[in-house]
Amino acid sequence: MEGLSSEASFSQGEKLLTGDVSEGLRCTMTASVRDGVSTMPEAGQNSDAGVRGPRQYSQGSGQFSTHVQKSVDCGQNPVLSVLLSVLLLPLGLLVLAAPQRLICDRRVVERYILEAKEAENVTMASVEDCGPIENITVPDTKVNFYIWKRMEVGQQAVEVWQGLALLSDAILRSQALLINSSQPLETLKLHVDKAVSGLRSLTSLLRALGAQKEAILPPDGPSPAPRRTFTVDNFCKLFRIYSNFLRGKLKLYTGEACRLGDR
Repeated sequence: MEGLSSEASFSQGEKLLTGDVSEGLRCTMTASVRDGVSTMPEAGQNSDAGVRGPRQYSQGSGQFSTHVQKSVDCGQNPVLSVLLSVLLLPLGLLVLAAPQRLICDRRVVERYILEAKEAENVTMASVEDCGPIENITVPDTKVNFYIWKRMEVGQQAVEVWQGLALLSDAILRSQALLINSSQPLETLKLHVDKAVSGLRSLTSLLRALGAQKEAILPPDGPSPAPRRTFTVDNFCKLFRIYSNFLRGKLKLYTGEACRLGDR
């Protein structure tokens, strides 16, 4: 998914920054240069020859760009290794910091909302997929916007963190019911598995944002309101709660927490 590509970039950036260049590590360097800018030749290569890659025309700019990919032996060229390290350092630092703010990218939250809404639609459209389950406790997803906007961000974090934990437990219990079922429905199982994975990812992203710390209120702070819950008895209601929770409280909290973090 596009919004999650930073996770892969983080891993790659970490490897690039922690790699031991002095041991002759082979480094792959990709450069994008404009016409008229010469590329650095390898040692022993004619400087007039350069290295040419496929030319691509960039619409709107009226210019061609040349993409060059070379494998350079960093150990045999210490000057190039230092230069490469300096060039990669700012990029790596930016990538390393990205996961903490990943949930502040609206596309990330929207991806999980879309998955939850899809699961809700599938179960609503099929009598079989909207099968009965034992009563499972879920959080109340209703939001009083007048009260919510006047809550401290720590109080919002408590509401979201506790709701997410309760919802995760509910989805896990429904997953166990499907596994033990004599005739599990594959489509329903697929969406339940996606929900389990999505809730785990959201929990990690919220923890990186500091939601878990925010949820610990100081002793002299205002007491959180009693947690409102109710029970559901089928998968349709369960996925509706899942979808509403992400679109409501979770999205509102992350928006406010990210806004305060940008100050």
